[in-house]
Amino acid sequence: MNPILNTIKSRRSIRKYLPTQIKDEELELIIEAGIYAPSGHNDQPWHFTVIQDKELIDFMSEESKKVMAELPVDWIAAIGKSETLNIFYHAPTVIVVSGKKDATSPFADCCAAIQNMLLAAESMDIGSCWIGLARFFYENPENLKKLNIPKDYEPHYSVSFGYKAVSTPKAPERNRNVVNYIK
Repeated sequence: MNPILNTIKSRRSIRKYLPTQIKDEELELIIEAGIYAPSGHNDQPWHFTVIQDKELIDFMSEESKKVMAELPVDWIAAIGKSETLNIFYHAPTVIVVSGKKDATSPFADCCAAIQNMLLAAESMDIGSCWIGLARFFYENPENLKKLNIPKDYEPHYSVSFGYKAVSTPKAPERNRNVVNYIK
């Protein structure tokens, strides 16, 4: 099978990591993959904040969970109230992906960058997980100051990265009834 298609089909969200930090060379390749993502009007509107400080990652998780615990959505509140869950799954590296506010399509462009990074990580057998729950951390302006994100950018998502502490799970069956053709 084509190696790119194989990587796409084998990539899964990993939620258990070894504590060992990923190598700088691997991290740079992951970031480079994000930088090479397509973007509307070639704006390249992304900014990557790499966090490898365990205390800050844990703080981000706890602050997110405080907000989540008060929400009316049961499953989100339950995660927020969990005393043991870390929303980054104790990954040694977290990358916050922010988009330039005045770009053509910063949200979609940042999502494309994230997908490139996820696939690059998988190609090196590095686990990753796209983390949407970190958005609750970003809602507090005081929290954002800790991340030194440039002022013209807003964070969209975080991604956890680390060496896998578990085998990559098998892909769930895919819904194939999602295409129609007009010829």
